[in-house]
Amino acid sequence: MKLGEVIEALGGKLVAGDAGHVVNGVNSVELAGGAELVFAEDAASAAKALASKAGVVVLKAGCAAEYPQSKCVVEAEQPKLWFAQASKLLAPALQATGVHPAAVVGANVKLGEGVSIGPCAVVGENALIGAGTRIEAGAVIGAGVRIGGKCRIYPRVVIYPGTTLRNRVIVHAGVVLGADGFGYVRDEKSGAYTQFPQQGTLLIADDVEIGANTTIDRGALKQTKIGRGTKFDNMVHVGHNCEIGEDVILVAGVGISGSCTVGNGAVIAGQVGIGDHAHIGPGVILGGQAGVLSGKTITNESMGVKPGTVLWGTPARPLTQVLREIAVVARLAKRQGKGNRE
Repeated sequence: MKLGEVIEALGGKLVAGDAGHVVNGVNSVELAGGAELVFAEDAASAAKALASKAGVVVLKAGCAAEYPQSKCVVEAEQPKLWFAQASKLLAPALQATGVHPAAVVGANVKLGEGVSIGPCAVVGENALIGAGTRIEAGAVIGAGVRIGGKCRIYPRVVIYPGTTLRNRVIVHAGVVLGADGFGYVRDEKSGAYTQFPQQGTLLIADDVEIGANTTIDRGALKQTKIGRGTKFDNMVHVGHNCEIGEDVILVAGVGISGSCTVGNGAVIAGQVGIGDHAHIGPGVILGGQAGVLSGKTITNESMGVKPGTVLWGTPARPLTQVLREIAVVARLAKRQGKGNRE
């Protein structure tokens, strides 16, 4: 693709070089060649990028006093974002392969134009697969499942009946969507457990990406919902009846118990644990291994903190407060140690 075409699609300003320069991909500063693109966000990284062998550099205006004549340079407000978007634009399109002879497709399945279904994949009866979606080898799509257009379902994904995926959803290997939630009723006399009905549904909105081996349970009697643009790392668990907002980040090892809500734009860092019926407000940042107690509501407003403040510890509270508490405990321990020696 010509650089001018990339700029036309993504914006930015060509300040050096030729719009006709051919670009075929992106790469690191150390490895990039003449047909590849790199990015820089400050003066130091700009100097390295402009001295590299890369044919195109995208950077913020003012990062460099002058540009080499041999280099194509694009100025953009968010170079890293521009670089990421360019990588998608330049990636070669995967060709539709149709239904593999070793796949099993049930009765009354509706396949959109350009659908690919890999070997040993199973699609249950009455399922609907949208145009351009790819179902990779060994995936299992339950009866009646609805999958929108341009989705990618990687190998060994299991999607239970009652699950709906909208458009451009990416589901990585080993993910399980729509399994029964962990809900049981205990007999007070015998101590035996009986499963509470798990007959709800799961809805995953547009542009969600779900990392490998993540599990998202369907609702018990209603619906589990995942909002548009939310991104899951690997090995995240979301329990039944949860509602996760738009553009939420959930990092590896997060566990969210049933009937929780997470507001738009929240960031849930690695190994955070959230108890049942808890509510996390929009834009809240929970640092790694933070804990939220069952039934607790946490918002930036309720915690008296500015947006962007990291909450940490169990129960989750402002990081600055936690650090003060740790310092106090350390001083007390030091004094106690001196007292014992005396």
